[in-house]
Amino acid sequence: MKHHDITIARVYLTESSKALTKMLAYLKTEAKVKGITIFRGIYGYEKNGVEHSASLVDLSLNLPLVVEFFDEPDKITTIIEHLKNMIEAEHIVFWPASVAQ
Repeated sequence: MKHHDITIARVYLTESSKALTKMLAYLKTEAKVKGITIFRGIYGYEKNGVEHSASLVDLSLNLPLVVEFFDEPDKITTIIEHLKNMIEAEHIVFWPASVAQ
């Protein structure tokens, strides 16, 4: 089986993050990454201990989000350097992966 090397990156934010809209616009229109998916969490907490959660009684509008995207390794490296100006660097993780061809 043939495969192609890529890098997958994840950015951890909350729904109310001011960087979210700007980041998504950059990833889609400027960087033109191959794919983006946003996962909405039901629970998360920040480094300062502030919790973000959803329950039947309290539907929060500030739930955790994970923005995941992938592309060529060199391209993702450049994108991450750009994103570090918008988002705290420790909220960005990435790893190598392969795509079947």
